Amino acid sequence: MAVERLLTQAREAAGLSQAGLAQAAGTSQPTLSSYERGQKSPTLETAARIVGEAGFEFALTPKIDFVEAGTIRGRPISTPTVLPRLAPEKALAMVELPLHLNWSDRGRRYNLRDRRQRARVYEIVIREGGPADILAYIDGVLLVDIWNELVLPPAIRAAWERVIIGTGRAEPSVA
Repeated sequence: MAVERLLTQAREAAGLSQAGLAQAAGTSQPTLSSYERGQKSPTLETAARIVGEAGFEFALTPKIDFVEAGTIRGRPISTPTVLPRLAPEKALAMVELPLHLNWSDRGRRYNLRDRRQRARVYEIVIREGGPADILAYIDGVLLVDIWNELVLPPAIRAAWERVIIGTGRAEPSVA
């Protein structure tokens, strides 16, 4: 994510105006505006100070790539190189899966706080979804917790076990 988007996202999440955040961070509103529009680039130290005044901090998270770990019925099985993490409010939300995932039960809402409903969503997303769906609905820690309860085709289970049980990093399969 670009620095300008991070600064804007932190400010908006904190409910601050540009002027209010700029004052708290010891900079001017025009300068903060220039940072948010990508016209100027703050140093890492300056960006961290601004984000900190909005109540956030920078953190390193693993980059998630996807590998084709096999095929099933002519469709690729995409697995992440590392398990994704979701913010708690997303990991435990009420969700309605898009039609391309949940074509047989349109409009159904799932409560991800409920273990059985979360298992059903994870089964659907792992079987039917692509990388964007996995990143939107699957939390790695919660997936590991219910992994043995999921009903998945053997080829999909084997592909995912490389990242679930293995070293934590998936490798492309060798045919």
